[in-house]
Amino acid sequence: MDLADVTPFVLTLDEEPNIARALDGLRWAPRVLLIDSGSTDGTLEIARGYPNVEVRTRAFDSFAGQSNHALACVATTWAMALDADYVVPPALVGGIAALPEEPAENGFEVPFRYVVLGKALRGSLYPPRTILFRARAGAFEQDGHTQRVRVQGPVGRLRTPVDHDDRKSLGRWLRNQATYAEQEAEKLSATPFRELGWVDRLRWTALLGPPAVAAHCLFARGLLLDGRAGLYYSAQRAVAEAILSLRLLEARRRA
Repeated sequence: MDLADVTPFVLTLDEEPNIARALDGLRWAPRVLLIDSGSTDGTLEIARGYPNVEVRTRAFDSFAGQSNHALACVATTWAMALDADYVVPPALVGGIAALPEEPAENGFEVPFRYVVLGKALRGSLYPPRTILFRARAGAFEQDGHTQRVRVQGPVGRLRTPVDHDDRKSLGRWLRNQATYAEQEAEKLSATPFRELGWVDRLRWTALLGPPAVAAHCLFARGLLLDGRAGLYYSAQRAVAEAILSLRLLEARRRA
């Protein structure tokens, strides 16, 4: 695949701690779109220092709305959808370049390697995501607190993981989780119980989610062996589930 036929795009809002590492991993792309929602820190100043980055601003409506706007601005055959805390390694770029000029697939998902406190974890709860796809075969839809791309046609998988390395403050993380939990609670409450997967059924109980997540991270994923970083990540995920549980209980009390 010709890398010049791939346009990465990145959504940002006050991503000064992350954006340089994300854009360093995209120097191979002739054009990178950065869709900003009104950053007031150094995000845009840093981004404008990269000659291949085109900065556009758009008032935030939803992650899906921002992503579909970015997609409409892509002029190449292929788009690459990224968050500001994703770091694309050279090995993945090489894997993309090694793809056929006209792959049979319309998209490719990649696994993720979670990096916490500077240490790469042996596992996480972050699932593989489709980040590379034919621009005209994809469209984003909101799924709880995040966006998912729906690709028409077959989706393959690339083996090299992308690093998920978010270095924003704990306070920012907690504020984000409060918002995300509200959106996830709305999604869970609006979905019939019989249509929920077993993980979401645990979360729906508003009781079993936090301890189940902590145990799964520490023992099933082996993060107990990753020391302080593994404990930190496991605690984060348990806290996020606890915030969701409180949101669910609050919604039921109001109802």
